[in-house]
This record gives sequence, structure tokens and C-alpha cells, in this order.
Amino acid sequence: MRRAFLGVDCGTQSTKVVLRDPATAAVIAVGRAPHELIERDDGTREQDPAWWIDALRGAVRDAVRGERFDIGGIGVAGQQHGLVCLDRGDRPVRAAKLWNDTTTARECADLTRKLGGDRRVLELTGNLLLPGYTAPKIAWLASHEPEAYARTVRMCLPHDYLNLWLTGEFLTEAGDASGTAYFDVRARRWCEAVLAAIDATRDWTRALPRLAPPLSVVGMLRREAAESLGLEAGIPVSAGGGDNMCAAIGCDLVVEGPAAVSLGTSGTVFAYRAEPAVDPLGEAAAFCDSTGGWLPLAATLNCTSATEWVRELFAMDHAEVDAAMASGGAAGLAFLPYLSGERTPNRPEAAGVFVGVRPSHGRDAIVRAVVEGVTFGLAYALDALRRAGVAPTEVTLIGGGSASDAWAQLCADVFDLPVARPAIVEAAASGAARQAQWAVEQTRPSLAPVTSRRFEPRPRRDLREAADRMAALREMAGANRL
Repeated sequence: MRRAFLGVDCGTQSTKVVLRDPATAAVIAVGRAPHELIERDDGTREQDPAWWIDALRGAVRDAVRGERFDIGGIGVAGQQHGLVCLDRGDRPVRAAKLWNDTTTARECADLTRKLGGDRRVLELTGNLLLPGYTAPKIAWLASHEPEAYARTVRMCLPHDYLNLWLTGEFLTEAGDASGTAYFDVRARRWCEAVLAAIDATRDWTRALPRLAPPLSVVGMLRREAAESLGLEAGIPVSAGGGDNMCAAIGCDLVVEGPAAVSLGTSGTVFAYRAEPAVDPLGEAAAFCDSTGGWLPLAATLNCTSATEWVRELFAMDHAEVDAAMASGGAAGLAFLPYLSGERTPNRPEAAGVFVGVRPSHGRDAIVRAVVEGVTFGLAYALDALRRAGVAPTEVTLIGGGSASDAWAQLCADVFDLPVARPAIVEAAASGAARQAQWAVEQTRPSLAPVTSRRFEPRPRRDLREAADRMAALREMAGANRL
């Protein structure tokens, strides 16, 4: 019976499961199951946690496909920041508000004012209060749905909820916890001042999960969960982490070196640091990682969500999009990709905007403008990481969008850095499986990711001009003129 470690990535669009060979690090099986999404024009983005459990069952069945494996351990990665509210029986009180829910702008402003302003918030936690984070979601629930808030006994993040279902243990770890905005990333503990500003009467010790060491076994697979998944009971489960933290482990970004850019539903830029890394402007998040270090990270809300929007708008397949991207620049057309608002920079109420449209601009130019707009947004996020002390010499490109050679080359050109695309399958799920192996075996075997291709930056005058147009558009969005 073949031995493997099982990694889970509960994302926005789907749950992915990988089985990873502990000796070769090869992914030997992959399973997927899609998620539904509740979305409304007011910025609401929610999912029922029961959908994650259903998808986990489906993804495990899809990966195993009737074969027998000796599962050495399970690790869970989850979409960050989502608020899961549980009643006395640990049943979800309502749908979870997700990372890309932007309904909480008012709560962010109110909490920031109560705490003494942005500078004081950065001193307390290392992070600003942004709409995507968990803290304003709790304040929103207390204000908008007081009955549901009153029935809430415990609160946790998506990956915490899955670990609770798997093991019966209510816990978290510093990497995912640091994305709540009520966690002190320097001291690695809950921030009492922020929690008191949200609700000074709630017993937060009871409400929040206990913190576990990142590279530890936190429980064993419950019999009921094992039967539901078709696995053996008693399999060790590691602490897991946020999807970005586990993607960093999967790509071997566990020492200082290159930055990673993930082209997923959202875009993320992150890098390992051995010490806390705080952006003085607060645009780059000062997260912990899920190995004991730190992971400064900047996220954009609109990445493949925007490129898929324009692809579907013109009924194109991915090969046609690649061909359009490879055929040249956007010919003076610029697109601000704030279809769901934006997080970096913080523009929760902004909208997408095309500027410079001419009769000569056809389908391909519009597609190029969208992809360029997304990529310039990631370059802006990379600059935020530099303020936090990251000095990247190259970029490791991951996520679904990284499969496009044309987009990878555009990233190299826009970032003006070499881009390496590792030959890795499902980085977050693979990283979760790798963390589980570390936790079970209490070793950290080295990994030398195989690079499938490198892309060197090319000087392009049209991109320099496009960068100036995008900077002007961002300033206009900040002035609420867009």
C-alpha cells in the first residue's frame, strides 16, 4: 500500500485535495470539487461552510478513486479571513463572510477611529483594518444581524472550521490568525485592544480558538469524519494554515529569497522573512507564516476573476486569450480592474474602468488591457512588499493563471524581474501536505522545486507608458472620481 500525505486547499471556487509522496515529493493524485458562491452587488461574498465539507468529501473521493493509500497525515489550507460563526453545538449560525466581501468598509472606519487611527492600529497588530479582514466582519454581524451575533458562541476561520470537523479540536495557528486583524503579529497572540473595540462584553477566550504551534500535530481524524471521507480513523492532522502560507511551503518559500506571485481568483504577492516585516503604509499585510517565520503579503481582489470575466464576455477559450496577449500591447487602452472593489490599494467601493477607448480597439486590445491592468496591480503590490523590507531578485509564479506563457512573460516585463515557474501541482494543497509530513515526522527535508521555465524581462516602452496611465487611474480612484 503506497504511503502518502494528504493536503487540502479549501479555496473560493473549489476544494482541492492532493496525495503527496513523502520520499519523492511528487503529487501522485489530485481531486477537486467546486463551490457555490453567494454574491450580491453590495459587495456581499459568502459561502455556507457545509458546502466546504461536501466539497472535501467529493475531492477526497476524486483523488483516491477507490485505491488504498497509507495516509501518513493530513494538512489543511484554507481561504483566509473568512468569518465562521458557530452556535453551542458548533453548527454554523449563518453563511461565512469571505475574504473578498467588501460590505464592511464602515466598520473598518469605526473600529479604526475607536482605536486611535491607522498608526495606532499598526502599532497594535502590524496590520490596518481592511474590509477583507475578519475583525470588521464581526463588527458588521453585531450591527446588522444582532440575533445571529447573539447566537454565536465561537468564531473561527475556514481552515480552523475544517480542522474542527476533522478532529473535534478548536484551534488555529499564527499564519492564518494573523489575517484576522485582531492578532498581534509581533507577539503572536490575540490583540485584546482590538477585540475590546469590537465587543468589550464578549468572553473572547471562549469565543476564539487556542493557538497551536505551526509544525505540530493538533489532533487525530475522528471516526465520523473518517467514515464520511472513506479514510482510516486516527490519521494525524497538522495545524495547517492559510492558503497563501501553505502555498509558500509548497513552493519552498521558507527561507528569505525570491518573492512569489500567485495568479488566482485574487492576486497575491508574498515572501518569507525571518523577522516581523511591517509596511509603514500598511498596504502590505504583516502576516506570520505557517512554519514559525513571517510572510509579508499584499493581495489584490481582482486577478483571474477579472481575466475570466473578459474571456467569458467574448466567449473565448484560454488559447485565444493567450494569442491575444502575445500579439502586442493594449494600444493606449487602460483598464482599472476594480470589478470587486480593491484591497491594495484600499478601494472597497471602487469599480472597474476602461480609459482611452477608440473605435480601433477591438476584442484583443480589450483583453490585453484587462490582463495588463491586473498585472500592474500586482506590480503595485510588489512595491508594497519592498517597503516592508523585501528585496526580490526574482519572482516565483504560481496559481492557475501561471500556466499561460504569455502572462508569465508579461509579468517578467512589468515587474522587471526574472520569473520562474515551478513545476508544482496545486501549491497550497501540496504545501499543506508537506507541512503535515513535517509535523508527523518532526523533520524538515529540503525541497528543490523543478522549474518548468524561466522568463527574462524585456524592455518595453509601451509598458512604461501604460504604467504611468495606471498610476493616474489609481490616484483618481483614491480621490473617489472613479
